[in-house]
Amino acid sequence: MARHDRTRLPAAERRRQIITAATRLVAERGFWGLSMQDVAADCGLTVPGLLHHVGSKDGLLIAILEHRDAEDVRALDTLLDGTAPTLPELCTALVRRNAAQPEIVRLFAVLQAESLAPDHPAHDYFVARQQRILEELTALAALSKDATDEPETLARRVIALMDGVQLQWLRSPGTDLPQLWAATAGNLLR
Repeated sequence: MARHDRTRLPAAERRRQIITAATRLVAERGFWGLSMQDVAADCGLTVPGLLHHVGSKDGLLIAILEHRDAEDVRALDTLLDGTAPTLPELCTALVRRNAAQPEIVRLFAVLQAESLAPDHPAHDYFVARQQRILEELTALAALSKDATDEPETLARRVIALMDGVQLQWLRSPGTDLPQLWAATAGNLLR
């Protein structure tokens, strides 16, 4: 029996709807707890209809991650008015961005931990992402010769501090993330 209550959306809009629903579900349950049936139901689709748009559960996960990274780049560019930031300016903008999207921060925290297993479908994605972020932050740290003579070490410390502060923030509802970052980063970025 065919269902006639499904709304037909343009492919790009349907894909955004799928990514939004899947993002919420992965943030709540992790990748291993994600049910394609639940994503399909959230979007008014059948599982075969969902797979038509994303290919597979692994494909859906990578689509979520790539979408979020692209959105973050656009948002940070807007927050920074398109200027080349210093390392402290970039960190401040990133913290402000993340403070407005706890669900996304939770999603990345859950997936970063899950993807430590080499057989996780996002393992290679997170390895490459970590390397890219390290290189970008190292380059910014190197531009500020007064800050450090070891830019890669500073970049690693910033990443570790950012990850740790965000986990504390996620576990303490009501905490002001930008304030926590400013207090915790202290002299690290001065």
